Amino acid sequence: MREDTPSPVSPVSVAILSFDGFNELDSFIALGLLNRLRPLGWSAELCGPGHAVTSMNGVTVQLQRPLEWANQADVVLFGSGIYTRAIAENSALLDRLQLDPVRQLIGAQCSGTLLLARLGLLGDMPACTDLTTKPWVVEAGARVLDEPFFARGPVATAGGCLASQYLATWVMLKRAGEASTREALHYVAPVGEKELYVDRLLARVKPFLF
Repeated sequence: MREDTPSPVSPVSVAILSFDGFNELDSFIALGLLNRLRPLGWSAELCGPGHAVTSMNGVTVQLQRPLEWANQADVVLFGSGIYTRAIAENSALLDRLQLDPVRQLIGAQCSGTLLLARLGLLGDMPACTDLTTKPWVVEAGARVLDEPFFARGPVATAGGCLASQYLATWVMLKRAGEASTREALHYVAPVGEKELYVDRLLARVKPFLF
């Protein structure tokens, strides 16, 4: 079976890692888009240390899963946040993550890309991130692209808050196929430009499926 057309009946669990100071756009856009596939058995949940986290704009939310749950999820997405650089230096915290790109899809955006670099998950692949985080990711040994999205195999990175839609689209295409992805994106796309919006997202992501 082709990689972009897996069985749509397979349930998929998605851990969206969110720490104190998290960016709401990173976590909530991915959460909302991926849970459009709940009828197919998908479940995207906020995951992190402790019981609750407070966003960069002061919104406190209860976490749905503990941090270690990411180790068993099918998909792991790292959002960004204002304290990510400190988190990247917290080896005791990062050591709780034992991720496996052989069996998991792993994605990150903006400063979340720094965590992928610290965890050794980027290898020699180039990465996307935001302009503020770029020098830290370069310092961690990665080459940063001036692009919104890049993926190689089971690992993807994105740059810019609204690039969370690219990560979500990539996950859906890889695990649910194009038809289900189009349906989910069409529902949330702006009225009057739905087809154009969906086609643009797919055009950006599909070259990185193989």
